[in-house]
Amino acid sequence: MFTGAFAGLLNGLFGAGGGMVVVPMLQKSGLTVQESHATSIAIILPLSILSSLLYLSMGRVGLRDALPYLPLGLAGAAVGGWLLPRVKAVWLHKLFGILVLYSAFRLFFSP
Repeated sequence: MFTGAFAGLLNGLFGAGGGMVVVPMLQKSGLTVQESHATSIAIILPLSILSSLLYLSMGRVGLRDALPYLPLGLAGAAVGGWLLPRVKAVWLHKLFGILVLYSAFRLFFSP
């Protein structure tokens, strides 16, 4: 339950960043790496929809601003969903770790 609340808070603040916390927490609860990533996406989807609706209703973002990113974003999501069960856990760990390190680097060194 705490994992869901924390993921929701991070999603609202950072926009789907809760997945970086949810995946390791799900693995500690006994799910496999692939199950943790898939479950994280299933959790983040409704949270992202709610956050998006709130930001839209507050005028923080316009739907026109997001539309150009949707077609390739959806295509990438389809490819990622297809690849997930085919990637070995060790490589998934490494790729996820690289993503976390890249995100941390950008956060520390961006203006």
